[in-house]
Amino acid sequence: MTALYWQTLGEGDRDLVLLHGWGLNAEVWSCTLDRLTPHFRVHLVDLPGYGRSQGDGELSLPQMADILLAAAPACAYWLGWSLGGLVAGQVALMQPERVAGLITVASSPCFAAQGDWPGIRPDVLSGFQQQLSQDFKRTVERFLALQTLGSESARQDARLLKTVVLNQPMPSVAVLNGGLDMLRTVDQRQLLAKPTMPVLRIYGYLDGLVPRKVATLLDECWPQSSSVVIPKAAHAPFVSHPEEFTDIIHQFTASR
Repeated sequence: MTALYWQTLGEGDRDLVLLHGWGLNAEVWSCTLDRLTPHFRVHLVDLPGYGRSQGDGELSLPQMADILLAAAPACAYWLGWSLGGLVAGQVALMQPERVAGLITVASSPCFAAQGDWPGIRPDVLSGFQQQLSQDFKRTVERFLALQTLGSESARQDARLLKTVVLNQPMPSVAVLNGGLDMLRTVDQRQLLAKPTMPVLRIYGYLDGLVPRKVATLLDECWPQSSSVVIPKAAHAPFVSHPEEFTDIIHQFTASR
C-alpha cells in the first residue's frame, strides 16, 4: 500500500471533501475549484487505487472508507460523485459524527436496476467487467463517453474527462473491476433512509446512468433529504454546469 493522495486548498472555515467517480481522479474537480476555495478548505482525494493513490488492490467499500477517514478532518462536508457517492455514504454510515453534511452528485444508493428500481442493467456492468480484460483503455473511454451523453457540451466534457484520466496513473484492472462490482452489488437505500446529518442529492436531468426517476423515488424513501435536478446536465453536472453546481453547494452549506 502506498500513501493516499490528499491535497487541501482554500481559505474557508468549513471543510469539504470531494470524492471522484469510477476510473477517474481528483483532477476532475478542477473546473469547480475557483468557486469553492474562497469558501471552503477543499480536500482533493484520489480514491485508494486510483490516480496517485496507487498500491492498493481491490478493496471493499468499508475498507476504502476506513482509509479516507484516517486522513480526513475531524468533521467535514463529504461530497461524492457517482461511485464516490457510495463511498461518501459509507463514511456517513461508519462515522456519522464526522459528517457535517452528505452531498451526492449523479449518484444512487443502488446503481443496478432491479424490479421497479431504475438504474444500470446488471448485464451492462458485467459486460464492462469482461471487456476490461480484453481492451482496458477502450472500455474506460466508452464508460466516460456514457457519462456526458445528452448534454449540450457532451464532446467537450468527454474530452475533459479523458484528459483527467490520461494525465494521471491509471488504476489497475483489479481496482476498476472492484469499482464496477460496487456499482453492481451495493444497496444503501435502507441503510441511509434515516440519516443523522443533512443530505443533499444533485442530479442531471439527462443522466443516462442514474435516471432522474431515482430522484423522485428517493424524495419519497428519504424524506429527510433534499434533491436538485439540473435541467440540461447529464452524469457530470459539475463539468457541464460548474456555476450552477457550486451555487447549489453554497446554498446547502450556508443554510446549516
